Amino acid sequence: MRDISSVERKRCERYAVVFTTLIAALGVAILANINTGNVHITLSEIIGILSGKAVDGNAYKIIWMIRLPRLLMAAILGGALAVSGFLLQTYFGNPIAGPFVLGISSGAKFIVALNMIIFAGAFHGQSSWEMIGSAFLGSVIVTFFIIMVSESLKNPAGLLVAGIMIGYICSAATDFLLTFAEDSDIVNLRGWSMGSFSGMSWDNVKLSAFVVGLTVFITFFMSKAIGALQLGESYAKSLGVNVRRLRFFIILLSSILSATVTAFAGPISFVGIAVPFLVKHMLKVSKPVIVIPATFLLGAVFVLFCDLIARCAFAPTELNISTVTSIFGAPVVIIMLMKRRTYER
Repeated sequence: MRDISSVERKRCERYAVVFTTLIAALGVAILANINTGNVHITLSEIIGILSGKAVDGNAYKIIWMIRLPRLLMAAILGGALAVSGFLLQTYFGNPIAGPFVLGISSGAKFIVALNMIIFAGAFHGQSSWEMIGSAFLGSVIVTFFIIMVSESLKNPAGLLVAGIMIGYICSAATDFLLTFAEDSDIVNLRGWSMGSFSGMSWDNVKLSAFVVGLTVFITFFMSKAIGALQLGESYAKSLGVNVRRLRFFIILLSSILSATVTAFAGPISFVGIAVPFLVKHMLKVSKPVIVIPATFLLGAVFVLFCDLIARCAFAPTELNISTVTSIFGAPVVIIMLMKRRTYER
């Protein structure tokens, strides 16, 4: 009994340390993002603006209308992308499954481009809901195609190659559309498809917070069923879980999250793979009730710091967010694959 209680106590202590660290890191990331930029604003001015004491001047506009919406969108969408990756990995039982690697983001990009160029006529003519709807449709189409492919490709390498090929096909189709697009559409699409959190507004924040918040809440509510599925379909069925319906909702929720990210910020690479792996490694557990909130927090922290680097590394020139997430996320994926190979031996 003592051994069991000791193990449980150590586990709870580890959870507490990890969550405390993530929350502290999130606070640091928020402070760094709001206090860093081409225009220097003192900490006292920032506190005054956030508390409502200072309402005039350029500093107020920079903090309240530019930096704050941007960092909130980075945090919300970063968390959403990480949770989306966790859901895909649970569905396929494969740690390399993620929205970008499997070509899901490319599919969303293609449908958004189709709507933007052919149906909407111009980028500024699309509402946020139309962008999310277009990205969601593209995500769902590619996801269900991946599901069919995964039935015949059981090994991780085959699924990875299939996802990359689907991504190339969608990218080629998008480039084909650009041949018939107006110059203004080409500029808008290319700017959006490179990935960025610039130009975010409070309307974007409200909409994304509503969609992502509701979706993540539903995902967390399904933690017990998702945990049972992780232990195998037979075990889940023995607990009374409707596996077919659960899998449908997992794909639906994952597609909504990845579509929301793609609609607002464009395709962002490797976050959906690297973050869930790091969370499981830190917590040393895969229980969804623990992993889901930690994954969201680390996804927010990861993307916030990547966006900070994208803004400041070569200021005033801004890097694409996917460039930075690839630099830090790709090595994590390589390490993950190397560890899997070691375990298989």
